[in-house]
Amino acid sequence: MIAVDLNSDLGEGHGHWTMGDDDALMKVVTSANVACGFHASDASIMRQVCDRAAAADVTIGAHVGYSDLSGFGRRFIDMEPAALAADVIYQIGALDGLARVAGSRVRYVKPHGALYNAIMHHEEQAAAVVEAVTAYDRLLPVLGLPGSAWLRLAKEAGLTVVEEAFADRAYTAEGTLVSRRLPGAVLHDVPEIARRCVAMATGRTVKDVDGGDLRISPGSICVHGDTPGAVQIARSVRGALAEAGVTLASFAL
Repeated sequence: MIAVDLNSDLGEGHGHWTMGDDDALMKVVTSANVACGFHASDASIMRQVCDRAAAADVTIGAHVGYSDLSGFGRRFIDMEPAALAADVIYQIGALDGLARVAGSRVRYVKPHGALYNAIMHHEEQAAAVVEAVTAYDRLLPVLGLPGSAWLRLAKEAGLTVVEEAFADRAYTAEGTLVSRRLPGAVLHDVPEIARRCVAMATGRTVKDVDGGDLRISPGSICVHGDTPGAVQIARSVRGALAEAGVTLASFAL
């Protein structure tokens, strides 16, 4: 039996400003990547999302990133490794405290945005994030792109690694995400997105941005909460996976 996790980035508002429909997505996904206050969110939003996730039996993950509220964490920051590790520990700990108050806890870690992309190849920063997770709780699984320095170093450190695919993003021939600055980077055709997700979950190939065949075997599939139509996409993906006989379940229960 094939099983896959369905995750989404939640809690990405700030103060009175909102992003996405967290309540609707919470009814669809199995895991919530909760912003930890550095690229988005604040203590009140984090607590609300943790309360709702705990009530819905949705697994809570720490969505850690650069300290870049104005850039939504999508700008690379050339940080010293020790400072980056400290920032990641800070974010995990803050969210974990609020999750525990809600009756749950942080069960995995997923970097966000520019940090996620940087540690594909940036060995020094990847090592710093690995150091942060192992220092906080080496039993926490970590999410990332297949072939990344981040997952390689995490595995070498003894962490549980989970390879991730993206429902609503285009891929390069090398298996990396097409930059959001380029046309076609974000996918919007809901039926096609659902078909791609079923293909990925069942071991079949999908087309990269150049039309070549790309095989990804994810343990988790992400639907970005800030993508227009995210709720419709998530529902369609979940329905298509279920119809194909794929079980939806968190990897970090």
